[in-house]
Amino acid sequence: MKKTRAMMGLAVATVGALALAGCSGDQSGGEDGGGKEKLTIGISQLVQHPALDAATEGFKQAFIDAGYVEGETIEFDVQNANGEQSTAVTIAQNFATQDLDMVLAVATPAAQAAAQAIADIPVLFTAVTDAESAELVESNEKPGSNITGTSDAAPIGDQLDLLKQIAPDAKDVGIVYSSGEVNSEVQVKAAKEAAGERDLTISTQTVTTANDIAQAVEALGDVDAIYVPTDNTVVSGIASLIQVAEKKQIPVIGAESGTVEGGAIATLGIDYTKLGQQTGEMALKILTEDADPATMPVEISKDFTYVVNPGAAERMGATIPQEILDKAETVE
Repeated sequence: MKKTRAMMGLAVATVGALALAGCSGDQSGGEDGGGKEKLTIGISQLVQHPALDAATEGFKQAFIDAGYVEGETIEFDVQNANGEQSTAVTIAQNFATQDLDMVLAVATPAAQAAAQAIADIPVLFTAVTDAESAELVESNEKPGSNITGTSDAAPIGDQLDLLKQIAPDAKDVGIVYSSGEVNSEVQVKAAKEAAGERDLTISTQTVTTANDIAQAVEALGDVDAIYVPTDNTVVSGIASLIQVAEKKQIPVIGAESGTVEGGAIATLGIDYTKLGQQTGEMALKILTEDADPATMPVEISKDFTYVVNPGAAERMGATIPQEILDKAETVE
C-alpha cells in the first residue's frame, strides 16, 4: 500500500501516544534502584542529518513508550560532534567524568570515541555498520565488554537490484565516500562484491569533508548511476551530490530513506527511527533487567522499507517502475 512519509510520522506519533497512555503508574521511571531520582543518559551524535537524528529520536522514544517522562524521570544530554572526530573524543571524555547511567553513541566514530573513554558504565551504539571491523566488540555474537548496540548494515545486493530496475542500462556505478569512515569502507567492499554478481562495476572517489563532494562526483566521470552508502560525511552534504547528479542526469539510489528525502530517487533501506527504538529497548533491558552488555549480541535492523522520490526521478530523467511505486512510501 502506498503511503506518504507524513502519514507514517502521524502513525508513529499516534502509536507512541497510545502506548504512553496505556502505561501503568508503577512502571520504572521514578527511583532507578540505585538511589537516584531519575536516569541520566548521555547521547553523542557524530553529525546532524536525517538518519542519525531519527536514530536518536527513536532511542528516546523507547524510553517514553516504557513510561519515562523526559525532564522528570529521565534526562537526555544530547551532544553533537558536528562531524569532527576530535569533538566526539572530547564529548566522550566529558561523559566519562559525569554521573551518567549510560551513554548512547550514534555512528561509528562517536562509538569508537566512547569505547576508548568509558569503561565503567554501559555504552550502547547505533548506526554502526560493522562493529567488529570498527573494533567496538570482540564479536557481534558476544561483545565481551561494556559496549553493544545495533547495526545499520544495509541490504546492498537488494539495493543494487533496485538500482537496475530504475536504471536498467546501467553498467558503471559511482560511489563517493569518506576515506575516514570504517563504515563506508565496509560498504564499498560489499558493493563491489555484490556488483560482480549483477554485471555491474563500481567506480569510487573519496572525500575528507562535505566540501569535497561536488568535485568528487564530477571526478566520477560518465558513470551510469550513483549509489550513496550510509556515509555520514556524504549524507550530511547530500545536496551537493544531488545538484551535480541532476545537472548530469545521473540516477541516484540511496542506502537509507534520509538520502531519498535529501534528493535521491529511491531506496530499500533501514528505518532509522525503528533502529533507534530497537537500541532503546536493548538499553532498557540493561537498565531495568540487569542485562549484561558483554553477552548481548549486536542486533541488526529488523525492517527494510521501499522509499521513493518521484520528483527526484523526474529531475534526473529516470522512471520508477509502477511495481516499486505500489509498495513504497513516497517523499516529495
